[in-house]
Amino acid sequence: MRDIVCTLLCALGLAGCASTPAPYGNFIGEAPAGYDLIVAQDAARQLAAIYPPAHTRFELQQATADAFGTRLTASLRARGYAVREAVPSPAAQDGSAGKEQNPAAAAPALRLRYVLDRAADLYRVTLEIGEQSMSRAYLAQNDALRPAGTWVRKE
Repeated sequence: MRDIVCTLLCALGLAGCASTPAPYGNFIGEAPAGYDLIVAQDAARQLAAIYPPAHTRFELQQATADAFGTRLTASLRARGYAVREAVPSPAAQDGSAGKEQNPAAAAPALRLRYVLDRAADLYRVTLEIGEQSMSRAYLAQNDALRPAGTWVRKE
């Protein structure tokens, strides 16, 4: 009987681990005014240096309801990127919504996810583009946000 209970508890514990969602999104809560805009514009500038605007399409893999996600999407579009936002509605899940009508726009889009987090006065953004990722840290001092280093890119 004891073995059955232990096996059941282990199985339930592992099932809980398997259903944990990916940790993407904005985890800094309420940032001082303008911090999310500074980071979003810097991220869009770095993406433009690597991926050519007007020839690259991004497909966001998460909802962008937070201020950073909204500003990142706007910054990317302002630079000339086509950005497809994640739509959590039932119509988007049936496979018929969001299909391209223009055959010229059939080029595959790059998956895009982000994580924005902080520890004390250090903020960090990580962008996951397809299978690659890039990160940058920012330091908040005297009510200003400045880069704390260069972009780090993992291929």
